[in-house]
Amino acid sequence: MDIRQLVSFVAIVREETISAAARSLNMTQPALTRQIQALEEELGTRLFLRGKRHITLTEEGRFLQRRAGEILELVDKTAQAFREGSDVAGEVFIAGGETRAMRHVARAAFRARQRYPGLSFNIFSGNGDDVHERLDRGLADFGIFIQPMDMRSYEYLRLPAKDVWGVLMPGDHPLAARMAIGPADLAGEPLITSRQTLLQNEMAAWFGESHLGLNVVATYNLLYNASLLVEQGMGLALCLEGILRLPEDGSLVFRRLKPAMEVDVCLAWKRNQIFSRAAANFLAIFREEVLPGATAGAQN
Repeated sequence: MDIRQLVSFVAIVREETISAAARSLNMTQPALTRQIQALEEELGTRLFLRGKRHITLTEEGRFLQRRAGEILELVDKTAQAFREGSDVAGEVFIAGGETRAMRHVARAAFRARQRYPGLSFNIFSGNGDDVHERLDRGLADFGIFIQPMDMRSYEYLRLPAKDVWGVLMPGDHPLAARMAIGPADLAGEPLITSRQTLLQNEMAAWFGESHLGLNVVATYNLLYNASLLVEQGMGLALCLEGILRLPEDGSLVFRRLKPAMEVDVCLAWKRNQIFSRAAANFLAIFREEVLPGATAGAQN
């Protein structure tokens, strides 16, 4: 399996027909077909189901689609690092969860662009598991982690801010009249929760024994989508404060948990990471902007 085959495979997925993919790649249809047949033979599986008008992916094809995108992204990222030369230019890749602490990243990115106009930024949003995966596969230079998270593989800066957990609910819900929400208040309520693995354990500890009877109706990794479910009356979302701009009409409200549940936020990178010049200079500026109120650390 080589890069050309992956580029051809991705083109077919994008164009949905071999003829259209061949035109986009400026090659003949028979040549493209032979290339894909060789790839299928090498992998020992069918990647496409050929229909009269369009092709569809098999289950194995969908798996390769995800992996091919990651591989080609990493190839581009590596080539870009070599093109940087002596200038501080290029792309910085940051993966992060939804948190108000991303303002630190935004401020440092703005300062970095002021100092080095050749810098640009690629921001990926997801929960801690998603960020962990992108860091470990080399698809991100830095990750923003909302604790709890296993940090043994990383060096990190603990940011000078804490995130606060609470409940997003319709403004006319009976619990909206309360200033804070306790475990007993949520007994029997339909809940929408983050799917981050370690967070589920942390929430279980907060709920205590009552977590065994929780009525979880949906999970999410981006709060905006969860808020649409809340708007429709599907349930109450356990989430971080300040991620959404709440509507002025009070149709959605946020109430903190009681006892309070506050969590640290960290900027992390892989241990012994060899940074591109762009990433190294961003980290230096991030330290200048944030470090006075942050602490650095690494766990063994």
